[in-house]
Amino acid sequence: MTRMIFVNLPVSSVAAAATFYEALGFTRNPMFSNEQAAAMEWSDTISVMLLDTAFYATFTDKALIDAKTTSGVLLCISRDSRAEIDAITEAAIAAGGRETREPQDMGFMYSRAFEDLDGHTWEPMHMDMAAAGQAMSQPEPATA
Repeated sequence: MTRMIFVNLPVSSVAAAATFYEALGFTRNPMFSNEQAAAMEWSDTISVMLLDTAFYATFTDKALIDAKTTSGVLLCISRDSRAEIDAITEAAIAAGGRETREPQDMGFMYSRAFEDLDGHTWEPMHMDMAAAGQAMSQPEPATA
């Protein structure tokens, strides 16, 4: 079996959350979707499971966080270009999400950050690996 990852997120409305993620380019897998859950595929190996909060709670004895006020995870996804970073972030904002910080441009890496409808934070990023290798091999500047 191919190694896969399924990110499970509690959501207040499965239908609204699924619509949000579709606006970002995720595809709903109807085989694993119903009123309690929506399986949203990012790639052949990465899926986000949007679970109704009550249904999500059946998988854990722990208290659930309110992602709008408490951070439990930051989800970073790579894209092929700066333009794709801007496009997915703008799509998130247009679909009801909110940008959580100013864009970060480190020269070799560009990223933005947004929250979904339930406050889960996503950080799309693009990295030029050749430039990153060069930047990381430079000695730290001396401080006085």
